Amino acid sequence: MPRYLSWLALAVAAGFLVVASVGFAASTVTSLAFAISVVTLVISAGIAYGERYHRAAAITAVLAAGVSAWTLVASLVFASSTVQTLAFAGSLAVVGLSLVGLTEHELSHGAEQSSGTRKSPLAAAA
Repeated sequence: MPRYLSWLALAVAAGFLVVASVGFAASTVTSLAFAISVVTLVISAGIAYGERYHRAAAITAVLAAGVSAWTLVASLVFASSTVQTLAFAGSLAVVGLSLVGLTEHELSHGAEQSSGTRKSPLAAAA
């Protein structure tokens, strides 16, 4: 469950930046891009570390961390109008990667249940 919530939080934060980069002024987007990129970098790095034994989840999280790191650097280096465009593109990429992570989580969770490797606490007690 924590992995699902982490991917969901990543998608919501990046989705907010998508909307903000279109709706807010360039100077505001620069500050938001920095702040949200720090958050998405921490979340995706946490997912990558926590799921290091699940190859698909780890690769997806590392890619999201890379995009987040790039957006973080771009928000500090480039002009506000350029950051606005880069933040939009980077946050769309993170939203897409988080949807891939959510899908991978659901597919692996379904495979665990169908193979019987993971049982509920009530089923294990019976």
